[in-house]
Formats: sequence, structure tokens, C-alpha cells
Amino acid sequence: MEAFVGTWRLVDSDNYDNYMRELGMDFAARQLGNVNKPTLVIKMDRDEITLQNLSTFRSTEITFVLGKPFDEHTSDNRKCKTVVTFDGKKLTQMQKWDGKQTALVREIKDGKLILTLTFNDVVSVRTYEREA
Repeated sequence: MEAFVGTWRLVDSDNYDNYMRELGMDFAARQLGNVNKPTLVIKMDRDEITLQNLSTFRSTEITFVLGKPFDEHTSDNRKCKTVVTFDGKKLTQMQKWDGKQTALVREIKDGKLILTLTFNDVVSVRTYEREA
């Protein structure tokens, strides 16, 4: 888990507009999401993990314990029951709401943080590089 801790900035995004559309986000929100280059800050304090998505559009923060469900209010106003697990390589965040679910899987590849978002049959991959 320690490999994930730090500050990461978005450098590439593939198919994110289609992912946001599938979630039901309107055109204006998707346009903001497409041009936004958020910074992801991951912190650990004993068994608590904090993920901060910092941006000029809308910043979010969640704090959780691995494997323990919690309530999450997403930046696109979904109220989810979320659980985050870690299998030694991948940090998997499952969000469930209104009978739907999406997966956000983070992994480290070649020193980069790769975030794969999956909802229904739509997959988006966002790539982050560690800030010095």
C-alpha cells in the first residue's frame, strides 16, 4: 500500500467522456471533467487511508478503512455505499448506488498510477505521474 502514498497529477485520460456520459453526467459537467487535470493525494494513518482529488472544478476527499463499507458523496452528486479493498497490487474502490455499481481500480505500473474506471461496458483509463 505504501507505493500508492504520495501526490499524483493526471497526465493522460482515455475514454473519460464516455465514462462520465454512461454515469449520466450532463454535457457541461463532462466538459469540465474533460479539461480538468486533478491532483490525487493518497495518505495513510495507521489503518485509515485518505484519498483527496484536488481540482479547480470540484475537490473531494474520502477517508476509509480497507474492507469497511462507508457512505461516499461523489463529485457528480451520487450517494454511494463504497468499499475499498487492497489485494497487494491493486486498490479497488467499488461504488454502489440505486442498484448500479462502478469500479475504480488503481495500480502502479512503471512508476505511474493507473486508474481504470469501469461502469457497465464502458472503460476509461487515467494515468497519473508522481509529483517530486
